[in-house]
Amino acid sequence: MAGTRGLRSSRRALRQPSRPAPRVSRRRLAGVSVAQRLSGRVHAGAAEVSVQVRTLDELLHAPLIADSELTTQEYLVNMGPQHPIAHGSLRVVLRLDGETVKHVIPVPGYVHRGVEKMCEHLTYRQIVPYTDRLDYLSAIMNNWAVARMVEAAAGIPTNYRIETIRTIMAELQRLQSHALWWGVTGMDLGAYTAFLYGFREREIIGEIFEETIGARLTMNYIQPGGLMYDIKPDFAAKVKKLLPYLKDCIEQYETLLSGNVIFQERLRNIGMIDGARALALGCTGPILRASGVPYDLRAAEPYGMYGKVQFNVVVGAVGDCWDRYYVRLEEMRESIRIIEQLIDNIPEGPIATLRYNDDIILPEGLHYGHVETARGVFGVLAASDGTSKTPYRLHFRSPNFNNLWVVTAIAAGWRIADFIAIQSSLDLVIPDIDR
Repeated sequence: MAGTRGLRSSRRALRQPSRPAPRVSRRRLAGVSVAQRLSGRVHAGAAEVSVQVRTLDELLHAPLIADSELTTQEYLVNMGPQHPIAHGSLRVVLRLDGETVKHVIPVPGYVHRGVEKMCEHLTYRQIVPYTDRLDYLSAIMNNWAVARMVEAAAGIPTNYRIETIRTIMAELQRLQSHALWWGVTGMDLGAYTAFLYGFREREIIGEIFEETIGARLTMNYIQPGGLMYDIKPDFAAKVKKLLPYLKDCIEQYETLLSGNVIFQERLRNIGMIDGARALALGCTGPILRASGVPYDLRAAEPYGMYGKVQFNVVVGAVGDCWDRYYVRLEEMRESIRIIEQLIDNIPEGPIATLRYNDDIILPEGLHYGHVETARGVFGVLAASDGTSKTPYRLHFRSPNFNNLWVVTAIAAGWRIADFIAIQSSLDLVIPDIDR
């Protein structure tokens, strides 16, 4: 396919032997946090390293210096928190010289709710609904991360029916998320029609979710030890009818947007980031793979039914906006391929191996579980004292938080209009950043 440029597929194994999590006690977890211990100097072994810490106020009130040949004056512009490109409440301060971006200062926190602290007062089942309010376009996959962490820590078994339905639902939501992103990206760059097409597919998949789960957006579906609801008798037939329709839709996307010369000019060779830099920033998901790093948890550490189906990990060549765009389109094709291999072979069996009112107490220590969402790796780290039904500490490793900081590394030097393309190509969901 001509539009794929240097895209290639890889199933190169990145598996590493798992290591047991270190055990901790409540006593060890108490005390001053790492952030509280931060000071102006850090001792790294025998060497002393100076660390410059600047506050947001210092960044926004630094002297404005003109260094362009036109002797223009630098100035600051707020983009958000209420701005169409923000896709939520994200504020980004741009230091500009004319239309050239000199410095990007993300200012997250406008929808911070203290979710992790609230979860420390909830049982592990009660934590699940909070995860689908972070990256609400990966709600089911976020549920799954909590379930995987709890099941691994407590030794809770599942069965093939549970894992097959989980995998199908996760891939349907990946399709839904990427379709919506495709439409929003078109709208951000001036092609409003794409937004209507993307929402069309999103709603069709949402109807299947609503029939099974009773919700279309914040879906509380995957629970430790099983699922909240069984699928309907006609679920498989409806999904099988949907798949060829989605294949045609992706071809429409190619015709409507991918082949548009203006659209390509807005994305090709814009906002490039190489694999090493992306890894250093902690990027995951399509952003990392677009930079040529074939890391996908579904292939590197197969969970659910991913180890029993054939699919390719799609990677880009140069890591620009176009690669990030096309990696997601190809991933939609791979998601359809995964579902096709599973939909005719959903095993019979119970949808839960625990009663919903069973108490879950994790062994003392640190426990971690993660999954590959539509935007990268979402992880759940819980510290348990071994006696309580609630975690002593809990932390979410959200993909959007790390992916956000890519703009600070690659946006400088580009025009304001290019910054729109760069931020749109990152596919950020803001509540997942603020938490």
